[in-house]
Amino acid sequence: MMTPQNLSSDMVVDLHNDLILLVDHFDRRGRPDHFAEFWLPELRAGGVNVQVLPVFVEEQFQSEGALRRTLLLIERIHRLAAEHPDVQVCRTGADVASAVAAGRIAFVIALEGAHALGQDPELIGTMDKVGVRVVSIAHLGRTHLADGSGFDDTSRGGLTPQGTEVLAEMERLGIVFDISHLGVAGVDDVLSRATRPLLATHSGCRAVTDMHRNLTDDQLKGIAGLGGVIGVAAAIPPFIDPARPTAARVVDHIEHIASVTSIDAVALGPDFVDDYFMQVYGGRMVIMGVDLEFADAEVRRPSDLPKLTAEMRARGFAEDEVAKVLGGNAMRVLDDVMGEPSGSKMSSL
Repeated sequence: MMTPQNLSSDMVVDLHNDLILLVDHFDRRGRPDHFAEFWLPELRAGGVNVQVLPVFVEEQFQSEGALRRTLLLIERIHRLAAEHPDVQVCRTGADVASAVAAGRIAFVIALEGAHALGQDPELIGTMDKVGVRVVSIAHLGRTHLADGSGFDDTSRGGLTPQGTEVLAEMERLGIVFDISHLGVAGVDDVLSRATRPLLATHSGCRAVTDMHRNLTDDQLKGIAGLGGVIGVAAAIPPFIDPARPTAARVVDHIEHIASVTSIDAVALGPDFVDDYFMQVYGGRMVIMGVDLEFADAEVRRPSDLPKLTAEMRARGFAEDEVAKVLGGNAMRVLDDVMGEPSGSKMSSL
């Protein structure tokens, strides 16, 4: 198994980038090589070695069309890897290590919201078979599995029975649970039930910026207590600071997580959706009270990630601490859980 000590000091793991949505958007408009034109140079410029690729189902597909839409986007990710020798879809930590050693960017497929599962927990097994390794079970709204943080004012329950079943099956299959987007009751429920390390792939700290999508100090401690990590959503101004969405403010969140838990619980999950919102919504959209407007964000694309490294070093972070935040901590969780059924070890699926 890979350990943080084995990782290169410049290892970068991005826990959340919805780039497949923009790739699909341009595919359907006669620009099938948008990934090579835009995203691949950006990922290289940001030094990204491992990219978790969430599959998000837009609102118009969040019913009976969710499963079909999800599978189409997953298929598109696999085709990207087939088309570009620079990338490789990975199912295990060993796969990631092999890809990175070969100079490729390791793709890890994720579900954001898991709308495709509907009321059928057994479909998590189908997602496992097509290569999904990270899953969140709600977005800002409500699914059959749990409530998202946008429903905190009306929701008093945790996971539904189906959601509880999905969590248990994910742990058995070696799929990493993503706690980002869950409402307060859902987060508490997961933290009380989970037995394996988990991720908050793209979140912030409520003590730094008080909004419903961010995590309280107790929630940060709960995630860290399970050996999990929190990926800071550096590219989303409402999560970081709507008035000052700067690299320095992002590092304020990083410092807060480290102070409340430890440096071992901090990672990056920037959520680079700026270009997608520009193309599809004209640059701005309000979802469940969250105003997604990116014009003033200082970290907007992967090529901006070195700004965070520079800011951490300027504040006196040690090199080993920078390495942990950039990739070591996230890789530890992925390597520990991904592709390994509970109670056993396996090198591949």
